[in-house]
Amino acid sequence: MTDTSANNTSWGDGWSRRTFLRSAAVLAAVPVLLAADPAEAAAELPDFPAGVALYRSAYRNWVGEITADGLWACAPADAGQVLAVVDWAWRNSRRVRARGASHGWSPLTITEGTAADDQVLLVDTTAHLTGLSLESGSLVRAGTGVTLEALLTFLESHGLGLTAAPAPGDLTLGGALAVDAHGTAVPADGEEPLPGHTYGSLSNLVVSLTAVVWDEDAGAYVLRTFGRDEADCAALLTHLGRALVTEVVLRVGANSNLRCVSRTDIPAGELFAAPGSGGRTLDGFLTRSGRVEAIWFAFTEYPWLKEWSVAPAKPLTSRHVTSPYNYPFSDNVPTVVADLAGRMVSDAAWYLAPVLGNAQLDVAALGLVTTLSSDIWGPSKNTLLYIRPTTLRINANGYAVLTERGEVQRVVHEFTSFYRERLTAYAASGRFPVNGSVEIRVTGLDEPGDVGVAGAQVPSLSAVRPRDGADTAVWLDVLTLPGTPYAEAFLRELERFLFERFEGTRVEWSKGWAYTESGVWSDEEVLGVRIPDSFGGAVWDGAVGVLDRLDPHGVFGNGFLDGVLVRR
Repeated sequence: MTDTSANNTSWGDGWSRRTFLRSAAVLAAVPVLLAADPAEAAAELPDFPAGVALYRSAYRNWVGEITADGLWACAPADAGQVLAVVDWAWRNSRRVRARGASHGWSPLTITEGTAADDQVLLVDTTAHLTGLSLESGSLVRAGTGVTLEALLTFLESHGLGLTAAPAPGDLTLGGALAVDAHGTAVPADGEEPLPGHTYGSLSNLVVSLTAVVWDEDAGAYVLRTFGRDEADCAALLTHLGRALVTEVVLRVGANSNLRCVSRTDIPAGELFAAPGSGGRTLDGFLTRSGRVEAIWFAFTEYPWLKEWSVAPAKPLTSRHVTSPYNYPFSDNVPTVVADLAGRMVSDAAWYLAPVLGNAQLDVAALGLVTTLSSDIWGPSKNTLLYIRPTTLRINANGYAVLTERGEVQRVVHEFTSFYRERLTAYAASGRFPVNGSVEIRVTGLDEPGDVGVAGAQVPSLSAVRPRDGADTAVWLDVLTLPGTPYAEAFLRELERFLFERFEGTRVEWSKGWAYTESGVWSDEEVLGVRIPDSFGGAVWDGAVGVLDRLDPHGVFGNGFLDGVLVRR
């Protein structure tokens, strides 16, 4: 692959490759917190709890499409200070929004249009709520502001680990639990799960959690610890930002060494073929290893397939990795990709989507060879974490299709066939709604028996909450650059297809869903009918009722959640 563009190629309106990369770097940076002027703070936030660090702060979500400047923010030193802040907010008609890494798309923290003079207070968890301690051989106590990388590093130092985890290490534990974050893993043929492990979401590992909740008898907000066997805990395990959890205890298990083999030599038509077609299918890799991910760049034929397998000893051909993030060509925007993406955004050259897709595939195929990362092996953390904040910022939608394990290939085949047909039809009419990739992962469900607590509650609002006739979830994401024309209309078609074709479809909370022809998170039928129905009316209403009862004053909420989390 040859880079045919100079580093300072102009794209019009002052854009260059360096400008594009600088913009990505700004989005990746930790939000600047400016210490509050005491006089201003005293005037605008009278009687704010003494000793709690107070700031003015900007907010940016992952792609910078939900932004706000000059919001009041604070960094409580411990759970006691969190409680004091919440009590103050309730008494002063403020809304509290917990902020971790802001690595999400949907408006669960703040909504677009939130202004500095709105009654919103950000509570930054990453400054102090980061404690980690081993409670016993299989229990770890963790603050919700700790990052997944820090958690996994701590576990590794004690010979512990997780079966699967999200790829970005900068996610906070609290944020991950709020949206039932997940990795990719089901049992391989003949594999028995290890004690303390789950094939479901991270929420299914929670043994207990401590949250700020309303106490009717006390007439105040209090800190309360909920055991996994308590009915109310079910709603808090995946609360979507409608609660504030300060600390959790997780059940974990023995660490494993994982081998991750990447390949780009299997055509999509073969990997995603109809069941029974033979050849190198996704189902075949699942049967062999149980852990796969397919990244299929738009307008290309050869997906990037990753296959993880448990390997106690290093295979002869594998490279031993002692740290995570082993795909630098993916973490840092390559010149050719930056040039193309920048031109598409600045010059509205969306017709270059096929060129960008093939450039991304070329970068991946070449990068795997030049960085010796096509076959890596090491402690689980080092192959599970592979996305840094410096990667290309791109929009993503997301769904989980709950099905039987034997139906995974059919689900993947039918979805990818529909996606390919519609993308081809759009392109034929000069429209290019997707310029990123399709990402496919497969996990188990949140089986409560995995956590080892008698009477353990099922996470009420987890996308992988078990349902009759299903034991597996197929996660489907489509990625495209912000502002891509026709993207919403195209993704609306995909969403309708999934809901109508597969009864077990649920949304992936952190990403894009509820599409109209020109917007996202706004289709009233999806918000008011499809989503509640996907959980069952009794489960949905029960979870919403618990969240309302534990926060009857709506301190933990925003305008979007107010309209979504309502009883039917």
